[in-house]
Amino acid sequence: QVQLVESGGDSVKPGGSLRLSCTASGFPFGAHAMGWFRQAPGQWREGVACIDDRGRRTYYENSVNGRFSISRDNAKNTVYLEMNALEPEDTAVYYCATDPICMGSRIDPQPGYQHWGQGTQVTVSS
Repeated sequence: QVQLVESGGDSVKPGGSLRLSCTASGFPFGAHAMGWFRQAPGQWREGVACIDDRGRRTYYENSVNGRFSISRDNAKNTVYLEMNALEPEDTAVYYCATDPICMGSRIDPQPGYQHWGQGTQVTVSS
């Protein structure tokens, strides 16, 4: 079955950087688009970035565009999220997901998507 394991979260100061990783198993990783989502306390889960199956096209939510970068290594079944110039508003649990719906800056999970991992906590605070 689909398994997604996120890692790399930490506590950092504003302006800091982090690199998140998501290692996948249980499906043909290189044939699927991947996305990163995040959920802050009391907020809905929101799409942050997505990348197509070959890593040729990327999409970003407006507030992270220019600060975050999504990439993938299909040989390692891993998708990454490089986060720079972090802001307190970036504090959330970050999740990866398969086959996100990516339309410009709008990134949504598939309806009824259930293959969420445990997520990784990112805290940005001075």
